[in-house]
Amino acid sequence: MKENLGMPAFKTVRGMRDFLPKEAKMMKYVEGKVRKIAELYGYKEIITPVVESHELLAAKAGEEVRLRMYTFKDLGGRMIALRPEFTPSVARFVATTLRNEPRPFRLFCVGSLYRYDEPQQGRYREFWQSNFELMGSSKPEADAEIIMLTNSLMEAVGLNNCVFKVGHVGVLRGILSQEKVDEKTENEVMQLMDKKQYDDALKLVKGAGVSGKCVATLGKLVELKGGRVFEIIEKMKKYVKSYEMAVDAVENLHEILKLVLESGCEIDMTVDAGFSRGLEYYTGMIFEVYVPELDIALGGGGRYDRLIELFGGEPTPAVGIAHGIDRIMMAMQRQKTLLKTGKENRVMVIPVKSELKGEALKISRMLRDADIPVEVEVMGRKVTKALEDADRRKIRYAIIVGEKELNEGAVVIRNLMKREQSTVKIEKIIEKLESNS
Repeated sequence: MKENLGMPAFKTVRGMRDFLPKEAKMMKYVEGKVRKIAELYGYKEIITPVVESHELLAAKAGEEVRLRMYTFKDLGGRMIALRPEFTPSVARFVATTLRNEPRPFRLFCVGSLYRYDEPQQGRYREFWQSNFELMGSSKPEADAEIIMLTNSLMEAVGLNNCVFKVGHVGVLRGILSQEKVDEKTENEVMQLMDKKQYDDALKLVKGAGVSGKCVATLGKLVELKGGRVFEIIEKMKKYVKSYEMAVDAVENLHEILKLVLESGCEIDMTVDAGFSRGLEYYTGMIFEVYVPELDIALGGGGRYDRLIELFGGEPTPAVGIAHGIDRIMMAMQRQKTLLKTGKENRVMVIPVKSELKGEALKISRMLRDADIPVEVEVMGRKVTKALEDADRRKIRYAIIVGEKELNEGAVVIRNLMKREQSTVKIEKIIEKLESNS
């Protein structure tokens, strides 16, 4: 036994975690589906820094996110932060590097993000997202595309019974704006509604000196939700008829959902008239996607038409979505979703004796050149033990390199699934493996 030399037993930092090979494989599987969907919808990948200026990330993040950012001074005395989301970085990129490029932009990125949240189910301090942004169009078909894209991703990873919760921040903001509520209070109201603290939100609205009609209208809206999408839309129109901007917002939501329906997408949608999201930059349609097995959103996004302008770019309408890769993985585990990766002909090459290691390595290189995944036995185990190890790790084939067979230019191939083996000429190994796949 090794002596303990006083070194601490290191653990991961709270809210961070290691991924086992099986979990890492699932994450890369989801990322692969993300890239496939990006390709099918015409989105180009960009890579932005993990570290950005604090001012950029805090500009329209919302109070909740601002308080949870990992913020620090660098050695030059500048206030910087780890990105808590992708959208400000993408908006900065478009406002600067891409400012003279033709619209629209269809951009996506994948990576890790950081928030100092209280760790709990589906919420970590380091987490992974895929982020899609469609920038340059204010048309409802752009919003519809983001909803459809998200539905395509959920189907691609094999999730069932997804429900899309949809709303429009322009409805609530339109009412508050017409009632002359200042922007700071408006943002606070939206934050409370995002947390479903409706009573506190209405109390704050009353304190802002709004009309009784405003309080009554908001009270009716927060109660209005359901899956009969167009019936809910009609009720929303009636409730907000005396608020011009809110009427326009409901009409815009109606157009978006009508386009999704006309596309032929079979999406289970529910409209929530009092729905809000914590980020301050949203200006239009917003949505989140859920599965019955989890009470946390697998993704969320919406329209934000003024963010790029805020960062010094040209006025550029935009709509986007962030998909929580960790949460999608959790949903897949709950639904026992199988990864459709095709058959894997993993091979273990086992030299019978030490003198045959070079030949084993030569055969392994030949197989890798043919895109066949190979492991060479490197622990010095006897053949029986090496076969047991390969079997335990669900390796499909073992190639046993023995002196007798090598003298005849051959090896033994053992199918560990079927418990069958045969002697095969070295030049025929690849053909043999591929014919059995």
